[in-house]
Amino acid sequence: MGMSEQIFFAVFLGVIFFILAFDLGIFQKEKHEVSFREALFWTGLWFGLSIGFYFFLKSYGHWIHNPETIDELVYITEKYRQRLDVTGLSFEQALQQYRNIIALEYLTGYFIEYSLSADNLFVILMIFRNFGVQKRDYKTILIWGILGAVVFRFAFIFLGAELIQRFHFLLYLFGAFLIYSGFKILTSKKEDDQITPEGHPLVKLASTYLNVFPRNVKSILVFRHPSDRKTYVTPLFIVLLIVEFSDIIFAVDSVPAIFSITLDPYIVFFSNIFAILGLRSLFFLLAKVVDIFYYLTYGLGILLIFIGLKLVFEHFFDALGIHAFESLMVVVSILTISILASLFRFKSHKKSD
Repeated sequence: MGMSEQIFFAVFLGVIFFILAFDLGIFQKEKHEVSFREALFWTGLWFGLSIGFYFFLKSYGHWIHNPETIDELVYITEKYRQRLDVTGLSFEQALQQYRNIIALEYLTGYFIEYSLSADNLFVILMIFRNFGVQKRDYKTILIWGILGAVVFRFAFIFLGAELIQRFHFLLYLFGAFLIYSGFKILTSKKEDDQITPEGHPLVKLASTYLNVFPRNVKSILVFRHPSDRKTYVTPLFIVLLIVEFSDIIFAVDSVPAIFSITLDPYIVFFSNIFAILGLRSLFFLLAKVVDIFYYLTYGLGILLIFIGLKLVFEHFFDALGIHAFESLMVVVSILTISILASLFRFKSHKKSD
């Protein structure tokens, strides 16, 4: 990581965590159930910031790697396999084309991550319901869950990028895995997704090595009991472990999916982070309308298959002219069709009732 990359990265994280502090309520002492109106506001704000970052990259995206000559720019684009033809272009013209490329890569990666994360939110909601988590405690678990997700994604993305740079064939393995995951989603039954608290391996593991208190204590995750001076974890802490484990499993799908769009780990990280940071507020919106988007999961299955095929048959897709913009159109089309089909199904069932 070069000095310019370190500075850009530090400033980015500083701004993001400052905004995140307000969103997650770090500066709010009172515990409360997040209202639909509050969730809608923060979802819109995070989405607006995400789109705003796209326009920022179009104007200042070169600040990430800060190339000072056209040769340095060519080196960067060749390193991350970005298609930039500088023939006959001045440095400023080449720089603008480069900014357009990474901005489009970011936006495509953001929509892929955001849509795949929506499926993860359905799983989290199911975990909350099956473990009997009170709505007032949703916020506590999501706060720590999202912070943990940021750390895990950072490690996973930059480690994955380094491995791909050394072993390019890993992209084909990622692609095959995504195709398998997509078909598994399409062929699985809704009732197969049930989670039983008693049989979950993380519950058994935590009960073996940790002192688990039999009940929740004022939305606290860990506390020291005054009578025996032992440190206990509450059932909410066990739920948090399962939520973090769920995010790691979903990261195995979503992070390789974005590597099909770009190999630049910074663009992958930025698209992941903006998608993740909007998840808490999006969760409270989806919790109200979870039964409406019936076909969204199937749409995500098709999306994973498309992305997997793009990774495995990279040269074939290149020959067809399917690059970042065309991939973005496919992603948006799949999501739009699945959402519209879900709304049509919901209205039809509502009329029949």
